[in-house]
Amino acid sequence: MKIAIAQINSTVGDLDKNTEKIILFIANAKKAGADIVVFPELAITGYPPEDLVLKTQFVTDNLSCLEKIVKKSCDIAVYIGFVDRVKDDLFNAAAFIVEKKIKKIYHKINLPNYSVFDEKRYFKEGETPSLVTYKGVKIGLGICEDVWVNKSPYLKASKSGAKLMLNINASPYHIGKIKERGKILSALARKTKSYIVYVNMIGGQDELVFDGGSMVFGPKGNLFASASQYKEEMVVIDLEKKEKINPWLDHPSEIYGALVLGTKDYVEKNGFSDILIGLSGGIDSALTLVIAVDALGKEHVHPVFMPSQYTTDQSYTDSKILCENLEVEMLEISIKDVFDSYLKKLNPQFKGKPQNIAEENLQARIRGNYLMALSNKFGWLVLTTGNKSEMSTGYCTLYGDMSGGFAVIKDVPKTMVYELARWINSVQFAVYSLQKRKRVIPQSIIKRAPTAELAPNQKDQDTLPPYDVLDKIMKAYVEENKCRGEVCDLSGIDEKTVKHVIGMIDYSEYKRRQSPPGPRITPRAFGKDWRLPITNGYRQR
Repeated sequence: MKIAIAQINSTVGDLDKNTEKIILFIANAKKAGADIVVFPELAITGYPPEDLVLKTQFVTDNLSCLEKIVKKSCDIAVYIGFVDRVKDDLFNAAAFIVEKKIKKIYHKINLPNYSVFDEKRYFKEGETPSLVTYKGVKIGLGICEDVWVNKSPYLKASKSGAKLMLNINASPYHIGKIKERGKILSALARKTKSYIVYVNMIGGQDELVFDGGSMVFGPKGNLFASASQYKEEMVVIDLEKKEKINPWLDHPSEIYGALVLGTKDYVEKNGFSDILIGLSGGIDSALTLVIAVDALGKEHVHPVFMPSQYTTDQSYTDSKILCENLEVEMLEISIKDVFDSYLKKLNPQFKGKPQNIAEENLQARIRGNYLMALSNKFGWLVLTTGNKSEMSTGYCTLYGDMSGGFAVIKDVPKTMVYELARWINSVQFAVYSLQKRKRVIPQSIIKRAPTAELAPNQKDQDTLPPYDVLDKIMKAYVEENKCRGEVCDLSGIDEKTVKHVIGMIDYSEYKRRQSPPGPRITPRAFGKDWRLPITNGYRQR
């Protein structure tokens, strides 16, 4: 049996484009001599379609696309995900197509309804495990969550004689997720004594990034074959031969790959060609700029340096060198005169009051206005540069540095920002549009103490604990949902500091709710799987 893994990048709602791509992959699989071509979960609609499936016409159109695919299937079997409708019920479904006919439709039995998943909002649970016979082989059919549960429908399929299991997925990335999948699939392959073909989607969809990494496990639980991460491709696997295994990416590589793909797809799928970035001379905007150039190409990236009275010469020099290394043109617009004008106009109201965060935030908001003006004039999307540590504690300015369309490192803690910057400089790093080179990011950017440069001699640590301390607290409280006492016990950090950081996190929910989306790389990001009320009187005693 030859099986083609069609690891495709679907766009949510773009039914016609998705269908064209599917038909092309079917033709290519047929040319490659495959017996079956397997596509990801909800490949026709893209994942997650969310409230689009509540539109009757959308579901009807998706079924029409399935009919087109059936007609183009010809002499190859196809297993593909779509939205099925039976009377008034909707199902996350998959069709097994043979000889231009749908031989079997499977309705997903196990619907995830946790973290970023809301499938029970839209779909009814299937009831019957599916088994199909093709070319004399009994095949168990399933979708995504069906491999993660203890009572997997594949267990029943194996008892009925199935030796091949097809599992189609839209499994979003977070750090280490591919290894989790591998353990689950290996154990299930051993239990069922069958081949398990696991096909995952790739691509960015709002906050979610699908990393691909499709794989096949043999009856002994061995990894038999695998596809690449972050790459749309078709891999044809002959189950009677030993196949080549694509190694999984290491820790910084997989994180960086998710950020690049998430950024590229968000920008391009939403119809933008170019992006803007406010460049400060700091490490956050430097990392964001590198990711943007890698995702879109240097000719589509426009960094803007906007100095104030408090901007140091070092910030200008570092920003200039970084742009030269990346071969992008740095625009420069001073905010000094405009800031002075604001202060003059506000002087009657501010008179007698000491300078504080009001004057600092004015600078950030002037910069935000400049960026949005350029965005409106040229149709470029603004990328924000704030990291997860800042988003947690509210160390960011609403309508200032938070202004923009996509927050590239929104889910990247500050300590990880440094890790990624050092990794970029330590490897033979190559962005798509440049030759390989080392030390893309100037060392002085990495070594400098973090500063917003909104006041004289300002440092982040004037307001925040050291980032290694802050990130430990944030990880335990935000990502692991620990209470204050547990955070203290896990981190070994004093209760006063823990209480201070948790207070900032709780207080800043109103800011985060107004922030742009960004790629999810941790098990719990601010967005789909963080749902705290803004108006919230609870504080732990």
